[in-house]
Amino acid sequence: MRKHVLAASFVLLAGGDALAQAELVINSFGGAYEKRHRELVIEPFEKANNAKVTVVTVYSADMVAQLRAQKAAPRFDVVHLSGGLEATAAAEGLLAPIRPDQLSNHADLYPFAVANLAKGEGPAYSAAVVGMLYDANKAKPAPTSWLDIANPAYGGHLVLTDLSNNWGLLSFLMINKVAGGTLDNIAPGLDVVKKTLKGATIVSKSPEIQQAFAQSDAWVAPYAQDYAFTLTQAGLPVKFMQPKEGAVFSPITVNLVAGRPNSALALKFIDFSLRAEASAGWAESFRYAPVNRKAQLSPAAKEGVLSSEEAMKNLVTFDPIKIGQMRGAWTEQWNRAIAK
Repeated sequence: MRKHVLAASFVLLAGGDALAQAELVINSFGGAYEKRHRELVIEPFEKANNAKVTVVTVYSADMVAQLRAQKAAPRFDVVHLSGGLEATAAAEGLLAPIRPDQLSNHADLYPFAVANLAKGEGPAYSAAVVGMLYDANKAKPAPTSWLDIANPAYGGHLVLTDLSNNWGLLSFLMINKVAGGTLDNIAPGLDVVKKTLKGATIVSKSPEIQQAFAQSDAWVAPYAQDYAFTLTQAGLPVKFMQPKEGAVFSPITVNLVAGRPNSALALKFIDFSLRAEASAGWAESFRYAPVNRKAQLSPAAKEGVLSSEEAMKNLVTFDPIKIGQMRGAWTEQWNRAIAK
């Protein structure tokens, strides 16, 4: 009889411990990215905090749509967003503000990573940087400016990505800015693009850029720094350069969902995501720019990402709310321009 009582007590205690285990629900971006995310952050966090992290593969735009649908009863505790969508979600009250004193790593982060915490936008845990990709063996001279897309030396060897692609959009907005345009006037940028169209290749997706460099004698393409690493890994002599007018910064953020009961554990997870080790891991694996000043990078990663204080000062951002409002109209103007 006593054995049965002890056995029953053990089951109840075990069940109680299981129920007591802290749990978070988060999203990630699938594939090799999500695999690395688990290795760098999720699994070490679970071990350090006796926590269970449930990961759902949801990309940024769909994640914001789900947050809207769940606003009265959100099911995610922490969400990862890119493309400026954290600004949209924060403006709609879907995300909760974070105080600097709630992040033990705050002092080690570059200012751009935590610029909008008070607005509800989560900190950047890595960053994509958009500049110029070029074939180091063929692009002579190497590009130095955004306006070099119109350099006759590259005639017939340029790749432009259309505005359906986030990096294509940000590249175009930077070309427009350097040409004298604004978010309310993209005509200067379109004028530059029109000068390049003869012989240029227009693509929509990242793999098409690789195909252009590998098979179509492409020399120059405005695009994201991490993709230069992808092309290098594929054996192509492609390098990334930050134009003299600056590169475009696109954060990848980790955000606190508003209205969830376990925000304390969620904040621990967000802070854990900002460690120097994690920041270095993203740079080593995918060549995303590190956000933590203390990240220790290999020589190869140092060469392949923007990581110095000086380089970070020359990053440019565009208002993501304005982008969301204007993107449809810009795409129509772009399509008319390249059709002529």
